[in-house]
Amino acid sequence: MTTRTIRYGERVYLGRFKEEDLETVSKWYQDDEYMRCMDALPSFPMLPRDFKEWVELKPREQKGYVFAIRLKEDDRVLGWVDVNDILWPHRNAWLAIGIGERELWQKGIGYETMQLALDFAFNELNLHRIQLTVFSYNQRAIKLYERLGFTFEGAQREFLFRDGEAYDMHMYGLLRREWVKQEQG
Repeated sequence: MTTRTIRYGERVYLGRFKEEDLETVSKWYQDDEYMRCMDALPSFPMLPRDFKEWVELKPREQKGYVFAIRLKEDDRVLGWVDVNDILWPHRNAWLAIGIGERELWQKGIGYETMQLALDFAFNELNLHRIQLTVFSYNQRAIKLYERLGFTFEGAQREFLFRDGEAYDMHMYGLLRREWVKQEQG
């Protein structure tokens, strides 16, 4: 059997968070634009211990895997990707990503990371369906998800209000057979 890399891409790899990453991650959660793309909750700074608790809880619950996105050249943490709320009997899960380092936005890091995460979800965890949500104003993420083959499945209209405007929350899904077809084609 030939060994293939599961979590290593060309520029990034999916690893674990380290204690020394917590201050870096905490800085991302001071950035309003970042926070408004991550959550419908009001932008409120996260403490390093809050993030640590979230990361440490995932493996114990057996419902998710959160990875640190790391740059291969220097092991620097760039963000996180989370395969979560896994429903094992139905083989489906949610997927979320956050690139905290602004200078790497729109540089292909998200695409490479998502490919690794989807490969992990479909081929290592043997999942059948991956779903995610995204706010209608996050056009960078929408383009990424559609490029990866996700299908728009609907919207919760006027789900949130920000700065006096109403925005929809879009739902996207990707089935294993669609991922395999795209990988081959």
